[in-house]
Amino acid sequence: MNSEREKFRTLILSALFAAIIGIFAQFTIPLPLVPITGQTLAIGLAATILGSRYGTLSVLLYIFIGATGIPVFAEMTGGIAKLVGPTGGYLVGFIPTAFIIGYYLEKTKFTFVHAMIANLIGMILTLALGTAWLKVAADLTWTKAIAVGTTPFIIGGILKAALASWIGILVRNRLASARLLPKTQIPA
Repeated sequence: MNSEREKFRTLILSALFAAIIGIFAQFTIPLPLVPITGQTLAIGLAATILGSRYGTLSVLLYIFIGATGIPVFAEMTGGIAKLVGPTGGYLVGFIPTAFIIGYYLEKTKFTFVHAMIANLIGMILTLALGTAWLKVAADLTWTKAIAVGTTPFIIGGILKAALASWIGILVRNRLASARLLPKTQIPA
């Protein structure tokens, strides 16, 4: 019974983070091909707080909701076309990013330093997958794809990784103290 209650609470947190990702996606700075958004900050928070399994679940739920046409993607958009369009690689890349951030933290320790390393790895992975997809979908050269799909996001990505690490560990520790995370996810 207790483990079912913990699982239910964690599923609720996953759904909450899917909503948070959708809200953060609306904080955008438009650029020609790929806007700067708050999505990556929300992905980092979800994975840092919930770990690999439930952080990834929240991202999958967010992408599923957006794929159905509900406007949760950046600039109040949604639909399958966004997933296969020029920015689809970033959206799809959020899935392995969330898993790797959470997995790294589960295998090391839930501390700011480890969260920063994990979130930087996640940022690099998201940018690499997104840029590769952008190159193909928009028929760009590698130079142009990197110029518009990676370079403008590096400084902001580092800042978002730091914020996700700091806030994520703080919130995670508070949730753990309140026993709102499953026992297997409570830091030692």
